[in-house]
Amino acid sequence: MIHKNKPDDFHPKFEVVSCYIENNGKILLLHRQDHKPEGNTWGLPAGKIDAGENEFTAMLREIAEETGIKAKAEELEYLDKVYVKYPDYHFIYHMFRLALSKCPEVKINNQEHKEYKWLKVEDALRLELIRDLDECIKISYKL
Repeated sequence: MIHKNKPDDFHPKFEVVSCYIENNGKILLLHRQDHKPEGNTWGLPAGKIDAGENEFTAMLREIAEETGIKAKAEELEYLDKVYVKYPDYHFIYHMFRLALSKCPEVKINNQEHKEYKWLKVEDALRLELIRDLDECIKISYKL
């Protein structure tokens, strides 16, 4: 369950970063490999923050690892964070935007993803998304 404000009895195990990479009115979505947690769903470039990283450093690393896109910290816009409580664990979810003026070459990591799509936000909401991504999209795009 997604919370805008930190809930009582919230004990995060980790923090996650994610990014809406935008180009020409569309966002980049990645289709997770079947063997990954929540496999065969669509998500954003995202991942856990490693020890010694801040949110921006982690986000730049994840974008590069998952898409091959090289971005700079000043190109990232920090949007918001939410507090996620699942029955087995809690985590903090940071959301970024990377607005690109031209469509980049995307080189997905085949260990993690099987394909990618550029879709309008409304069309992205029709996909089978990773758990709670629909709520995060609605928060980020004020839908």
